[in-house]
Amino acid sequence: MSDEKVSAEPSTAEAAQDTATESPGLTERQAKLLLRMLRVMFPHPTFPDDPYDRAAKAVTEASLTDSVLPDGLDITDEVAGGDFLALSDQDATDLLAQITESDLFRRLHATFVVAFYDDHQVWDLLGYEGSSFDKGGYLHRGFDDLDWLPRPRISEYDGEPRIELVADGRAS
Repeated sequence: MSDEKVSAEPSTAEAAQDTATESPGLTERQAKLLLRMLRVMFPHPTFPDDPYDRAAKAVTEASLTDSVLPDGLDITDEVAGGDFLALSDQDATDLLAQITESDLFRRLHATFVVAFYDDHQVWDLLGYEGSSFDKGGYLHRGFDDLDWLPRPRISEYDGEPRIELVADGRAS
């Protein structure tokens, strides 16, 4: 019997294979590789595919002027033994950790972070309400809303009065 965990959620490999479609400048296989890599690099298992798809499109569009993306995807697939999509999440993470200094990784990271975390669907999923400036700021919109913290224990000191030492303010 295997020690692997069974989950009702699809693995990032299954999600990448199910939703990737051909992107401009990428083959269908490369589009699937890209989506899988992004899901491994930025794991949010409960997030739907839509924001990942939009971010993958942004990465692809930002990479149309050179071959960093398609070549990097192909090389990563080769290094994975010819099938990066079949790797477990941990093996895929380990492989990506080896290429963090590559042009491909830098491109994916720089473009994805902006495209993904600026997506309003991601904001909703993370509970971020967006900019507050145009709504009058945070002062009257949750600035003092600390319901996510435990209630502080406040008790008054009822012992002997404490002596406070006060400096006389003269420079020595």
